[in-house]
Amino acid sequence: MSDRFEICHPITAGREGGWSNHEADPGGETMYGVTEKRWHEYQDKMGMKRTPVRTITKAQALKFYRSEFWDACGAATLFAGVDLAVYDASVNSGVSRGRKWLKAAIGSSNHAETVKRICRARLSFMQSLAIWKTFGKGWGRRVADIEVRGVAMALAAMGATEGRIKADARAEAEAAKKAAKSAGSKAATSAGGAVASGSAPAVDQAAADPAALWLFGALFLVLAIGAAVMIIRKRVADARADAYGKAAA
Repeated sequence: MSDRFEICHPITAGREGGWSNHEADPGGETMYGVTEKRWHEYQDKMGMKRTPVRTITKAQALKFYRSEFWDACGAATLFAGVDLAVYDASVNSGVSRGRKWLKAAIGSSNHAETVKRICRARLSFMQSLAIWKTFGKGWGRRVADIEVRGVAMALAAMGATEGRIKADARAEAEAAKKAAKSAGSKAATSAGGAVASGSAPAVDQAAADPAALWLFGALFLVLAIGAAVMIIRKRVADARADAYGKAAA
């Protein structure tokens, strides 16, 4: 396997941006996707004087990413496309998780399928985080983009023609559109049920059966949660449909 850092890193770097200090981001102050905490740890390891992460240069960030993420997650030893999926996941969620998702995904000779498995596991983890409500939309688009690019890279490396790659992308786009439509319908049904439950005629709670009131509240909660889950699934499917649609164009 050839080292493809110069191919994969620009894709990841394009999602990391420049200076950031979002109040909802536990990473705090960040430059080119490098947090100040990680930057100082790296400087200590390399025997460098600590400097604010905001002063990091692109050249320094490049060395940091190669050492702390690309080499650390073993991307250089991976099949084309799989390397991108593992690397981007490691940068976004930590090397240990990137390697964990790779380990759980391997086993198929179809490396494009391995990429998809990694991305599914990654999304599942992200959706479990409290900050998904803040960053989920962007994360969904990012993972969809990485999946599409990684799948195309893997298929090409396995000998697929450009026509075959685009045909597969069209099929994935259509499947994602159907999944989005289905999730949207289920979200509407659950939301409608929750609203109907919540708009029931007022009753005297003192006279009502406590067990019935508890059941009523539990039903409303289940329906509301179901609607929220379906909305998340719809957004993820929409992102995949959009990304695969662009690849098929």
